[in-house]
Amino acid sequence: MYTDSLRCVADAPAASASVCALMRWRKAHPAGGARRSRVLAAALCSRAAPLAPLLALAVALALAGCGSGGGASHTSAHTAPAPRTHGNHPSAPGGEGARPGARRPNIVFVLTDDLSENLLRYMPHVLAMQRSGVSFSNYFVSDSLCCPSRASILTGRYPHDTRVFDNSPPEGGYSVFRERGEERETFALALQHEGYLTALMGKYLNGYKPNGAVAGLGVGATAGDGASLAAAAQGRAPVPPGWSEWDVAGDGYPEYGYHMNSDGHVRAYGYRPQDYLTDVIARKGLSFIARAAAARRPFMLELATFAPHSPYTPAPRDYADFPGLRAPRTPAFNTVGTDEPAWLSRFEPLGRGQIALIDAKFRKRAQAVQAVDRMIGEIESELAAKGLARDTYIVFSSDNGLHMGEHRLRPGKLTAFDTDIKVPLVVTGPGAPAGRTVAAMTENIDLCPSFEELAGAPVPPTVDGRSLLALMRGRRATGWPTDVLVEHHGRVLDREDPDLPVRGSGNPPSYEALRTRRSLYVEYETGEREYYDLRRDPFELHNLAARLSPARARRMHRTLARIERCHGQRGCWRAQGGMA
Repeated sequence: MYTDSLRCVADAPAASASVCALMRWRKAHPAGGARRSRVLAAALCSRAAPLAPLLALAVALALAGCGSGGGASHTSAHTAPAPRTHGNHPSAPGGEGARPGARRPNIVFVLTDDLSENLLRYMPHVLAMQRSGVSFSNYFVSDSLCCPSRASILTGRYPHDTRVFDNSPPEGGYSVFRERGEERETFALALQHEGYLTALMGKYLNGYKPNGAVAGLGVGATAGDGASLAAAAQGRAPVPPGWSEWDVAGDGYPEYGYHMNSDGHVRAYGYRPQDYLTDVIARKGLSFIARAAAARRPFMLELATFAPHSPYTPAPRDYADFPGLRAPRTPAFNTVGTDEPAWLSRFEPLGRGQIALIDAKFRKRAQAVQAVDRMIGEIESELAAKGLARDTYIVFSSDNGLHMGEHRLRPGKLTAFDTDIKVPLVVTGPGAPAGRTVAAMTENIDLCPSFEELAGAPVPPTVDGRSLLALMRGRRATGWPTDVLVEHHGRVLDREDPDLPVRGSGNPPSYEALRTRRSLYVEYETGEREYYDLRRDPFELHNLAARLSPARARRMHRTLARIERCHGQRGCWRAQGGMA
């Protein structure tokens, strides 16, 4: 059922934490506490009549324990949402976001899975978005791996702050994200506090099981996860805070034969054409927009497709598309570079059969994104029909890229090469100049503060990223940071991980990487280094790390180490070369 507030807290620990958060926030914001009081009160009370004794106990516990900041805490360094205050650097919200009394924009965020830049040419609606809006030509991910990247998107923080470095415990996955309290640091909760209706449809985080509460909470679950245990006791599946509507699948990669958690109720989908997952979330997205329009409420809709992740399943109507299509033959395709790191240098050139298989898979990927592209067209049509097109931003991106034959590698990700870390970001909406390309260095940690600023929500100082709203609206990137950080913990070895590299696809050891407009610098835990001059070597084939002068090598190392240790907007802005 559609709700206008946070979901009712159904267990004493979570209710206690929510009441504590309310009391602390009101103490820090005496002038603005009334509105959040109503929102959180709705969260505690809507659909709560059967739980009145439990909630009464929760409130009593909160009153006893949170006056001086006491009560339960997460293992995270920030156990409860910090007062959401603005920064004072050029990207900080203050004049760009929603103004009091102004009509607040809607946001549709289409997040694909493993979509590389070379697939955009097969997506006519996305190409039309580029012509009518803004494209970010230097947009990167904090880690080319699903869960760490999505954690950064949701919270606006680097993996070294979310502590999500992998798809599975102990260094990542849904259970780590949840246990650290990161679910209460997302843009969804911030927008809901501002009165937005919020919805997530499709994929959430690796390790999330639609029926996880009943099945033992999935991989890495612990008995200390009180909220999920309480949900299990009532026969419901876990739904994270901040989402007015929740339609999330677990193992949806095949696009068929999956389970979906819809607002706590789990439904099994089969193998009929109408069960194709991308089409299912498209239909649900259209219904959500219609309900939001009828309610006259601003909304944030995230459509997170599993496509075009392997096994690259296209919709039935797209199976015959693109006959004879081959993977792009860039200069890096099946090429041996110079001074390659040990993990890469051992690979032999691909054989004829391996290349044919790569071509077949690339064609399937192009077919699989057709349903995604159609979904975007349908969303655009629905927005126009409801009179919302001029008030809605559509944001299109991916959680990471994918290499297919470059550097002699079979299909995979995880590397610091642009094939994996550089992904599309296209934005249309109010004030976005048509056909504009922004070359500023941007990253997935910038999406969370961008969404918050669009909604007029305060951006907390714990966010590492910075809002892109000024750039979306055509302003120049004066003083913008020049460096982005990529941090990866390897090797990926969990046999249950859908991103477990196949033999020959590349599984590098842990590394930290510094990407600028002119170069890529990588430091591996093995002590090896990579440096590519992208002006002369855009396909990253000639490692010049051994040729760097000692002074240049020290500067690169110090810059990388400084960003690795950065925390929050101010600290990361300065560490990345931003100017006040």
